[in-house]
Amino acid sequence: MTAEFDPTLPVADRAGYGDFAVTRYRRGARAEETDTACEEFPVALVFNGLSHAVMMATPRDLEALAVGFALTEGIVPDRRAILDYEAVVGDRAAEVRLSISQGAFFALKARRRSLAGRTGCGLCGIESLAMLDLAPERVAPLAGPLDIASAVARAARELPAHQALMARTGGMHAAAWCDRQGRVLQAFEDVGRHNALDKLIGARALRRQPFGDGFVFLSSRASYELVRKAARVGIPMLATISAPTSLAIDIARQAGMTLASFCRQDGCVVYADGRQVRPVHGAAQAHDAQTA
Repeated sequence: MTAEFDPTLPVADRAGYGDFAVTRYRRGARAEETDTACEEFPVALVFNGLSHAVMMATPRDLEALAVGFALTEGIVPDRRAILDYEAVVGDRAAEVRLSISQGAFFALKARRRSLAGRTGCGLCGIESLAMLDLAPERVAPLAGPLDIASAVARAARELPAHQALMARTGGMHAAAWCDRQGRVLQAFEDVGRHNALDKLIGARALRRQPFGDGFVFLSSRASYELVRKAARVGIPMLATISAPTSLAIDIARQAGMTLASFCRQDGCVVYADGRQVRPVHGAAQAHDAQTA
């Protein structure tokens, strides 16, 4: 990357949005106004000095983004393999530098790929179809009673209060962690739905919070890579506001996850219910990525 980095500027100081002069036309009238747009920023992820990926992301919570990406992409097996991390940001680009265990780094170099992420794509840079990972880990189902419709309704009702950037810009995705009653406990926003999920997972991993005692609610469609990321860290349920893809449904069913989409306050559609799927005999249980 060619941008100049300024390590004296904390990433947390980035607003995540910017104001722009616009000309607004409405009902035959013209007005010169100021509008707000979400910030889209190139973020380089560097592992042990080796640049691995450049993502287009909102420059907030970048350390959580990088940790979540490392976990959900299988770069590290668990949180213990991440030894250190640091984010630096400049005027036009940011970089997150992670130190990972030697074993994880050797494995990364063995399967290294060039990946240039875009806002709407989670597979950019994959070199061949053989690199697609369509065999998810088995996920332990959410234990205990669960009223999916009631939990989803509460999550849908509470999520807007956690979407400050969406309210300001109209262009942000959110990923929220909910308890089994649907109460929103954490939420992260980003221009990319994959990034929002990685930020949420990374933040929980950094805080040593478990992944098996609640569900993720996403303000997006359910695509293959989102379900795959969730399965990799043992998340038992994924709920999305918009539609699922066929591959997302297949992956959720293979993993034994619960997948609900078209989630609204008045209902949802359950495409996979992990609580009704008998575990495969001898299948390995999904790991908790936050293990100390």
